Amino acid sequence: MSYRVVMDSCGELTEGMKKSGNFVTASLILQVDEYTIVDDESFDQADFLAKIAASPNCPKSSCPSPEAYREAYDCGADHVFAVTLSSELSGSYNSAMLGRNLYLEDHPEAKVYVFNSRSASVGQTLIGLKIQECENAGMDFESVVETVESYIAGQDTWFVLENLETLRKNGRLSTVKALVATALKIKPIMGSTDEGTIVQLGQARGINRAIVQMVEIIAEKVENAEEKVLGIANCNCRERALMVKEALQKQIKFKDVVIVDTAGVSSMYANDGGIIVVA
Repeated sequence: MSYRVVMDSCGELTEGMKKSGNFVTASLILQVDEYTIVDDESFDQADFLAKIAASPNCPKSSCPSPEAYREAYDCGADHVFAVTLSSELSGSYNSAMLGRNLYLEDHPEAKVYVFNSRSASVGQTLIGLKIQECENAGMDFESVVETVESYIAGQDTWFVLENLETLRKNGRLSTVKALVATALKIKPIMGSTDEGTIVQLGQARGINRAIVQMVEIIAEKVENAEEKVLGIANCNCRERALMVKEALQKQIKFKDVVIVDTAGVSSMYANDGGIIVVA
């Protein structure tokens, strides 16, 4: 059976996923002041981060339209899946569902399913790889959906931020708290809930201590690691991602490790120096 995975651009595609021909990206649009940036292969991370740093305003994003998703589904594949940023963080999931409904009006027999990742970034990458694994194993459509939904339910996301400016600009962190945290070099350790919202799990003084604390939290939380793929996304800090990988592998033996550079939307959330970990 042929298949296609439509992933919104908060999820990064590995080189292998790009070369397979089974994955396409539904691009979000980013806005920094008067600049409009399409989150596709033309995305320039260094320029984007510079624009964010120079602006007093919070960067914004808009999700792909239902019609954009509908067009992506119309590919002739037997099985079509979408993987979106958490519905608690973006309208991308709802847009993908509306696009699915539009497509099914004209193709009622089509097999199309939309996965709410309840995560972001490399969490979506791992979900895409799980779909690929299921399809390569010859599973039928319903079995793929059941297996991947179970995989999503067992997935956890953590991240550490070097730069708190985006949190301050979008109102998630008050200006006073942001200034104090920056002055004291306090870095929050964040995680996701089962519903896909964001919570603070801890904090530490200095990025290295925050990473050590995050690694300890992950090591305590992860079960059956030998059956899981570890995903690490980095925003302009690959050496830090490798450090996280090494620290985790000293405590846990994962089946595999995937490291990606953040694309546009993930770079907006993580900001310069941010690390996202999913297992």
